[in-house]
Amino acid sequence: MSLATNLLSPNLSWSSSSPLPLPSVTPLHVDVFTFPPAVESPASHKKLFLGGAGIRWFDIEGKFVIVTVIGVYLEAMAGPSVSVKWKGKDAKTLTESVPFFRQLVTGEFEKFVRVTMKVKLTGIQYSEKVVEYCEEILKASGKYTRSEAKAIHKFLLIFKDQDFPPGSSVLFALCSKGSLTVSELVFCFRVFDN
Repeated sequence: MSLATNLLSPNLSWSSSSPLPLPSVTPLHVDVFTFPPAVESPASHKKLFLGGAGIRWFDIEGKFVIVTVIGVYLEAMAGPSVSVKWKGKDAKTLTESVPFFRQLVTGEFEKFVRVTMKVKLTGIQYSEKVVEYCEEILKASGKYTRSEAKAIHKFLLIFKDQDFPPGSSVLFALCSKGSLTVSELVFCFRVFDN
């Protein structure tokens, strides 16, 4: 199920009372991994709901190879925050909308991303590919400055000496005010009951 479908589903109900209850979503099965419907953020200890999940793949010597499986969790206020502008749009439109995803990424609510390795990757392989995409987006939007270059350099250093066997995960917690917490869980199947 896509992030857009989960967030704007007519079956979800959002309350304006504080704190917002989590929407009711089901676990998602992607490849051989199962993402639970809710997790606790390692950064804030808030409960976050599963917004969506998918794969990252590459064509390696003419073969479709799944490299990572990714689950995205959001704070309960994400739904009401984005539904004001996007309510009534179908999932296909939202999935193809750069402004929709930009609002999700920049929204003032917590996000948590679990990236699980399907194949063995070095930290350098993983981080350089992430940086390649980030730099492309930042440069295209005119937001690539010295500050972003410094942050990218720090990001590359974090992963420089790491190795990720299949089944290991990298966890990213993006707090509502823009800070990023990165942690590594090797064989986190036990943590997520896979």
